[in-house]
Amino acid sequence: MIYSHIYFVGAGGIGMAALERYFLTEGYCVAGYDRTPSPLTDKLQSEGVEITFTDSASEIPDAFRDPEHTMVVYSPAVPESNNILTYFRENGFEVVKRARLLGEVTRNSRSLCFAGTHGKTTTSSMAAYILQQQGTPVNAFLGGELRNWDSNFLLTPGADISVVEADEFDRSFHELSPYVAVVTATDPDHLDIYGTEEGYLEGFARFTELIRPDGALLIHEGLKLKPRVPQGVKTYTYSRDKGDFHASYIRHGHGCISFDFVYPGGTIRGIDLGVPVEINIDNAVAALAAVYLTGTLDASKARTAMGSFLGASRRFQFWLKEGGEKGRAIIDDYAHHPDELEAAISSVRALYPGRRLTLAFQPHLYSRTRDFAPGFARALSMADEVFLLPIYPAREEPIPGVTSEIILRDINCEKKHLVAYEDLPETLKNSNFEILLTAGAGDIANLLPKINEQVKQKD
Repeated sequence: MIYSHIYFVGAGGIGMAALERYFLTEGYCVAGYDRTPSPLTDKLQSEGVEITFTDSASEIPDAFRDPEHTMVVYSPAVPESNNILTYFRENGFEVVKRARLLGEVTRNSRSLCFAGTHGKTTTSSMAAYILQQQGTPVNAFLGGELRNWDSNFLLTPGADISVVEADEFDRSFHELSPYVAVVTATDPDHLDIYGTEEGYLEGFARFTELIRPDGALLIHEGLKLKPRVPQGVKTYTYSRDKGDFHASYIRHGHGCISFDFVYPGGTIRGIDLGVPVEINIDNAVAALAAVYLTGTLDASKARTAMGSFLGASRRFQFWLKEGGEKGRAIIDDYAHHPDELEAAISSVRALYPGRRLTLAFQPHLYSRTRDFAPGFARALSMADEVFLLPIYPAREEPIPGVTSEIILRDINCEKKHLVAYEDLPETLKNSNFEILLTAGAGDIANLLPKINEQVKQKD
């Protein structure tokens, strides 16, 4: 690149943070703006990224005010009315979306790009961790912090392979150049961007057109997607129980899940899941298959890696796990789509059969709540008691008539409540829950330390 300075608008986003760290280690000067401080922005600042939290052009450091030396990168989550973004656009700077910069990384390496409505964070994290544990040089740009690394980013000097989470929001994944493209799921989402299910599927079909001619497509069995891969690209299928790559001899017991990984021409026996939930069988198959397609899979080291994989932060993460038949548990999950929510609840039910399940859910985005309210209500009805928070708006302005109540009214379970965000810890402390699942893609996770502390204080 011709620039020496990069300014990130929306610097506190998890995906933006990975690029900030990458270009910082590559010797670039890096700064940025975000709306509010967070543990992640604290880390970035300690690593050398200048970050401010006031939406004013006067906050831009002097070193980043020269359009000849500074590129500006913004997250699609940042509103168009942002004053800092406006300043850069009006003063001759090159202003690009985050995906454009990530695309540069994929064009300069063999990139494993994981796309899908759900599952992409876990599968990409698994693949990156397997490669790293094998000793295969790899760079990774993940959508969530991998708990094994306490980071969403891995940099290995001289790495030929990159692992990238390919986000379909705002058609960002259309900027990528995959060597191996993985599609985990295509259940409709982001209809504010794509309009219809057909439009959503067309977005994924376009993604498959971008695969390098010497590359491969790995797609989950049974999807509606009709790929349009370039000539020379090989297409493979995977799933839990069928396809070119699949699991066999699945065993459950004592809180563990094991299986054999079947791939073209062979089997790796005795894969133990470090995070033993049902959906991770599919996720592990996809991750192992993607690594296999790079030609680097080491059976013994991959088996060890899967057993020590701790998962991405907020993907079925335990905050409390008491022993015994009556021990309580607190589990947090990023689920923000009805299918993800249903999968998370089913996993809890499988781990704790017969126990009472309390669920605290924070809807994410007004548009998603409007589009999928009936699906959310059906999923939430699988719990015994539901505490529903107000909608987390993220990048959106309110939509008239769209509130959490349009979900609440159709929930069919024993007890259901609306509760203010700030009241949730005290409310849960007094609920005498047995198993608690908190879910949503907003800031509900920020309440987990207080919820956990108050529950323990009550004992």
